[in-house]
Amino acid sequence: MAIAPITLHQPLRLAVGAGTISQVGVWAGDVASTLVIATPITAGFADRLRLPGRFSVFDAIPGEPDTLTLDAALAAARKARPQLIVGLGGGSVLDVAKLVAVLWDSEQNLEDVAGPNRVAGRRTRLAQVATTAGTGSEAGIRSLITDPVKRTKIAVESPHMIADFAVLDPELTYSVPPAVTAATGVDAMAHCVEAFTNRRAHPMIDGFARMGFGLVGRYLARAVKDGQDTEAREGLMLASYYGGICLGPVNTAAGHAIAYPLGTRLNLPHGLANAIVFPHVLAFNQSVAAAKTAEVAAALGLGDNLSSDELRSSACHFCGALGIQMSLAAHGARQEEFPLYASEAHAIRRLMDNNPAEMSVRDVLGIYEAAF
Repeated sequence: MAIAPITLHQPLRLAVGAGTISQVGVWAGDVASTLVIATPITAGFADRLRLPGRFSVFDAIPGEPDTLTLDAALAAARKARPQLIVGLGGGSVLDVAKLVAVLWDSEQNLEDVAGPNRVAGRRTRLAQVATTAGTGSEAGIRSLITDPVKRTKIAVESPHMIADFAVLDPELTYSVPPAVTAATGVDAMAHCVEAFTNRRAHPMIDGFARMGFGLVGRYLARAVKDGQDTEAREGLMLASYYGGICLGPVNTAAGHAIAYPLGTRLNLPHGLANAIVFPHVLAFNQSVAAAKTAEVAAALGLGDNLSSDELRSSACHFCGALGIQMSLAAHGARQEEFPLYASEAHAIRRLMDNNPAEMSVRDVLGIYEAAF
């Protein structure tokens, strides 16, 4: 069988290691005006960027940013008229930074660019500084934003949104709480696993995926136990980055589709939603992706030659041992809402069509019920 052609986009420059956030200012050179997009917490790292010239900070980014958030960020950019935009935060921040970079001085709006390859271009430099290890957004060409009316995710994909400079500085993740470290780490792993077992899986991306979930298996529990374990924190940032690379040419599958309504409807953080869903989707897909699922299980220490039920149980234990509450009921979910969630998840064909096993609305509903 012929190998499908593939196009890979990565940041033009990548810095990895403790203290590398300080390289942003040197790289920026004589930039006169910078807009830093952050949260109220990550804005505290802005001085470490050592930016030249004047800079302003927009820090009103919630955990699940929506179109109103984007509008406010665009207004801040139009006021600042930046030559450089720096995303300083987790995936939500980095996704907004991408959209602001391509839209603030453009005649296009979000509706114009929604979907793949519709962004006309970008004139503003973009640096992405990750402060969590989960989404890998600093590595990729996609951005997700919530439509608060339809309660769905709007996806924008364009090579014009790739960072000019990406920074993975593990020191910025020292203060991430154990629960967030655990959930975002499983999200990074899910990116890799869903790309690895994908119908569109590619040998080159398989390599990044293996490195990613292998690093999670090696370092996630250590980072949850000791937030200042630099080696573990750096390993997770690399895992997240590799997961971000996987998203570009291959993307995720049913796991993320099933997680999205948990974010838009139940307001669960993205990483937590993916962690709750992960064991159930892994087990569901085992029958059609047996060899690759066995690789994932070995890398995570879940066991060998597991039945579907054993795999689900072991993966749930893996996540639960990290301190993740794996019951949807504990997070306020109501079973009577699951049919709506299932119909919405099943309709996300850009992801569902990637899943190795066919999944009906009834199958999706069954996963929500199993996770209840």
